[in-house]
Amino acid sequence: MLLTEVEPSVNPLMPATYRVVARRVETDDVVTLSLEPTSGPSLLFRPGQFNMLTAFGVGEVAISISSAPGAPGPMEQTVRDVGAVTHALCTAKVGSTVGVRGPFGTDWGVDELDDSEVVIVAGGIGLAPLRGAISYLVDKPGRTGQVYVLVGSREPDQITFPDDLERWERDGAVVKVTVDNGDAHWHGAIGVVTTLLPTISFDPARTVALVCGPEIMMRFTVRGLADLGVPLGSIRVSLERNMQCGVGWCGHCQLGPLLICRDGPVFAYSEQLERLISERER
Repeated sequence: MLLTEVEPSVNPLMPATYRVVARRVETDDVVTLSLEPTSGPSLLFRPGQFNMLTAFGVGEVAISISSAPGAPGPMEQTVRDVGAVTHALCTAKVGSTVGVRGPFGTDWGVDELDDSEVVIVAGGIGLAPLRGAISYLVDKPGRTGQVYVLVGSREPDQITFPDDLERWERDGAVVKVTVDNGDAHWHGAIGVVTTLLPTISFDPARTVALVCGPEIMMRFTVRGLADLGVPLGSIRVSLERNMQCGVGWCGHCQLGPLLICRDGPVFAYSEQLERLISERER
């Protein structure tokens, strides 16, 4: 799989029309839409980038791309039903159309990690922005570094992409899943996702960590990784603030000196970034 440099469309504020060709229910409030352009070539993107998706007549929202670049089939976007726009997208029927602007933002930089051990930590739907990166790392021929996938969820029925988790493990990744609250059918780990960190063995000096989930989960995960010897600069996180334009013009996603849609969403971690994301989103 080869990653290509990509740029947004010529007019980054004009959505292209995509048709919903498949719809997969992941959990009771998460849906993955498979999208194909109604005309022209499919979108080129890199793992970790996001699109602005339009539910026509309702509004627009930033959603990370959840499929892998170059993977066969349509582009996939995984949406959680949390508001009017995401509800309209989650309930979109096969055959309907949505608007797509993008791709925007920074990516996970997975093409630089051939020799690195990669620890991937996802909380809840935070696995969606990481899904394409994991598939890329697991599927890429010639990689020598081990891939670890640690996933935390509130409850067993909230675990997303179970088929992918099984495939990644079959293909050589170390996959571990924990839940906050188990049930009678759950026989796996119980606890927050950071409790999985001491259960894996990796070389901190050779490790790059990719982390996505609620901001408080990311802060504790970063501290756990740092305590195990991973340098802060080797830890990358994906932030989600109030992104509305995608190109750094409107300023709604400003976080201190940063505009998340332009400078992120993927950032190398730092003490400055920790201070910034400790501020509550307004």
